[in-house]
Amino acid sequence: MVSNTNSEQTEVSKSDARVTGPAELTVVLPTYNESKNVPIVVELLDKALAGVAWEVIVVDDNSPDGTSQVTADIAQKDPRVRIIQRIGRRGLSGACIEGMLASSSKYVAVMDADLQHDESLLPKMLEALRSQNFDICVASRHVEGGDVGTGLSSVRAWGSNLANNLARKFLKVELSDPMSGFFMLRRDRFVELAPRLSSQGFKIMLDIVASGKGALRVKELPFVFRERQHGESKLDTLVTMDYLGLLVSKLFNDTISVRFLMYSMVGGTGVVVHLIALKILLALFGLPFGVAQLIATFVAMSSNFFLNNRLTYRDRRLKGLAWVKGLFTFYVICSFGILANVGVAELIYTNKPIWWFAGAAGAIMGAVWNYIVSNALTWRKG
Repeated sequence: MVSNTNSEQTEVSKSDARVTGPAELTVVLPTYNESKNVPIVVELLDKALAGVAWEVIVVDDNSPDGTSQVTADIAQKDPRVRIIQRIGRRGLSGACIEGMLASSSKYVAVMDADLQHDESLLPKMLEALRSQNFDICVASRHVEGGDVGTGLSSVRAWGSNLANNLARKFLKVELSDPMSGFFMLRRDRFVELAPRLSSQGFKIMLDIVASGKGALRVKELPFVFRERQHGESKLDTLVTMDYLGLLVSKLFNDTISVRFLMYSMVGGTGVVVHLIALKILLALFGLPFGVAQLIATFVAMSSNFFLNNRLTYRDRRLKGLAWVKGLFTFYVICSFGILANVGVAELIYTNKPIWWFAGAAGAIMGAVWNYIVSNALTWRKG
């Protein structure tokens, strides 16, 4: 009887040591509507990381499907599981940054919670970083042995390859798969780079490597991209603009914010929408030019508001009554922006009659006004 009791106490002490000991590795899982996948991922991590002191931090953007509560229930039984529930802010990059900063482990890894990333690769990544020869280890679909598998549609695979080529050409990122979202790095190196990173967008690993400006020692390991098991992909066609914004921001050494670049690109689409609407109103409906111009202006502003709400401010996306109120304030802000545009252009042209210079200065002034005031009023932080 005594021996059994001692045996039980030994097992308890082993369990306590495992639970209370410091984690060497933190796995960050950014989530949105992944309630069915999180329990599976935690179980897979437990098997893959046997013998490793690890923890997982689920950073959930207040999923309506109860992902945060599911994770909290698991955490009640397994102290290695932690939950950060974000309210009023969204975005994969921002979630990854918060999760990695919340860790105190020597190494941090980021992977998707949708089961498309192969968790069995984590021990190999950890081994590479433990060697002290590398700062970051990236799971690549494009080195020998890697494959996109069935996880990407042909269109998304084409888009991913194009984005990879752009990153290598313009940012000089020497990676076979700079768009990978599955990686592990030393936390001390991440902390050094964190102030330069954008909390917007989806390509946090590309941001990290580009911000390192060639100083990070990189190791790539092959992996096969698996098919999603539950839920739906959060990526859409608007992510392309988001990615281009990050690309341009890095080209200019982060002197221009990604959000402003997104706002400006949306504004560029607004010019096209305006001209198309104007042509239709004049040619098909025969409206007087002044009336057609006014209607086309509101059509373009509505388009800009919709796209900005979907893309530029996806982390502060307006819904319901807030959406209606936001649209009204956006109309007012842009109306004053037009006045600022014309006023500045007229002032410059009077003193220096170079039409393109005056026009460009007015357009920039209007864009900056619209961005600053929209940021403060329409999509202000809650």
